[in-house]
Amino acid sequence: MKIVLWILKLALFFMALTFAVKNTELVTVRYYLDAQWQAPLIFVMLLVFCVGAAAGVIASLGRIVRLRREVSRLRKQAPPAATATTGPAASPRAAPSNIPDVV
Repeated sequence: MKIVLWILKLALFFMALTFAVKNTELVTVRYYLDAQWQAPLIFVMLLVFCVGAAAGVIASLGRIVRLRREVSRLRKQAPPAATATTGPAASPRAAPSNIPDVV
């Protein structure tokens, strides 16, 4: 399974690489008030992707922090977990009552 994943990752990398090599021509990005910026197409696409990913992370940070606080609060409220020394596996087995202790 690991080999299949590596082959898939390698194929995806080569597809992205060939896409980047084929899209090197300059594009003009126009802003308001006639501001312009020229850059290779692949750079503009990479920049837009990174800005979108950062916006997604920032948008989810509030929920992540809220959930971590709730987990922390619930862990403090929960009773302490049973340790490995308590329970049926840790206690010595009681000998049956019909067998004497000393032979």
